[in-house]
Amino acid sequence: MKRGPLSRLRSRAAVTAASLATTASRATGRGAGGMIGGLVAGAIDPSIMQSLSGGRPAVLVTGTNGKSTTTRMLAGALAVSHTVATNDGGDNMDAGIISALMAGRRASHIALEVDELHVPKVAERLDPKALVLLNLSRDQLDRVGEINKIERTLRGAVNEHPDMTVIANCDDVLMTSVAYDHPNVVWVAAGAGWLGDSVTNPRSGGHVVQADGDWYGVEKLADGREFRRPSPTYWLEGTTLHTPHGTTELKLSIPGRANLGNAAQAIAAAVEAFGVPFEKAVRATEAVDNVAGRYSSVHLGEREVHLLLAKNPAGWQEALSMVDRSADGLVIATNGQVADGEDLSWLWDVKFEDFEGLKVVAAGERGTDLAVRLLYAGIEHSLIHDPVQAIRACPAGRVEVLANYTAFRDLKKDLAKQEDYRG
Repeated sequence: MKRGPLSRLRSRAAVTAASLATTASRATGRGAGGMIGGLVAGAIDPSIMQSLSGGRPAVLVTGTNGKSTTTRMLAGALAVSHTVATNDGGDNMDAGIISALMAGRRASHIALEVDELHVPKVAERLDPKALVLLNLSRDQLDRVGEINKIERTLRGAVNEHPDMTVIANCDDVLMTSVAYDHPNVVWVAAGAGWLGDSVTNPRSGGHVVQADGDWYGVEKLADGREFRRPSPTYWLEGTTLHTPHGTTELKLSIPGRANLGNAAQAIAAAVEAFGVPFEKAVRATEAVDNVAGRYSSVHLGEREVHLLLAKNPAGWQEALSMVDRSADGLVIATNGQVADGEDLSWLWDVKFEDFEGLKVVAAGERGTDLAVRLLYAGIEHSLIHDPVQAIRACPAGRVEVLANYTAFRDLKKDLAKQEDYRG
């Protein structure tokens, strides 16, 4: 749709005001400016997101876990052949997306992670060339609601865009349901470590049977079709990725089985939707060594601190599997702010029972909730609410730190203020 002179003037005013707000936020130390600029621009011009996109080829990445990592990998792969605008700070709602588009106005392509609830509106405004569907599991019930509601929301958004390429994880029952009727799907067997939310058929009821790398719904769909795991065109065997373009051993710079799956989907999206050469896409994903500080190691005095982020039961279970059991200490920090989800009952869904012999410290604003969970798990621990002091309470050497969203964010800031900190 052609925009009139008043509309263009509003957009220019929105961008100017947003740039000033971002600069002021950074200059006063109030933040990195990843949100405030977008908030200001969106308030002045509600159509600013569509205006900033400019019809450029875009890919959206969504799911409960792995959005930031997959987007970073995918943006890196696209950068082999294109310039890319991306929200690499992880701000994945409207304001953060607008800020990323403003910062990347000269880029030829767009790669964005998008909060699950925001996908329909963002897709409507950007008309993406591709959508990457990672996984779905319970996350912040007080904000997001039940997971089947998210599945239906995403399914509706996918069906509204029949021409885009969908890269979907066929090991995830709910994401398979989202993409099942789409005419242009690249199925990737990216793995599904958490199966607690995939026990029933989201389309017709009845339970889902999981067996030997396959799954199927016992009840047929309303049109008589079987609801079953599709055959993938990209799949993993350990660290080996099989594709239509050959087989390669993935040598990632970041840990975890889930990140192998994230890499597989990033590679598939870059190659199948955007024509990036396969080998170059692989090398670009392997080069990603941290995502907004996640997986990074820093030093605090005589302690090497390894930082991990987790935000929901599935993410915590995966992150716990990455913890080095030979470390000299483990700090687990939990907050319960709005951005984390104020309901921490999910702590009882996470398996904490295997840290015998490791110095464990519960920390964070909701450290007491965590300490109760560790008590029932039979894990000897101490409680120190300040995460920095909790790290200092661990023996010298390697300290693993696992924190949820705001605890992780605040800890990074607090560590940087310490006199004996080295990044």
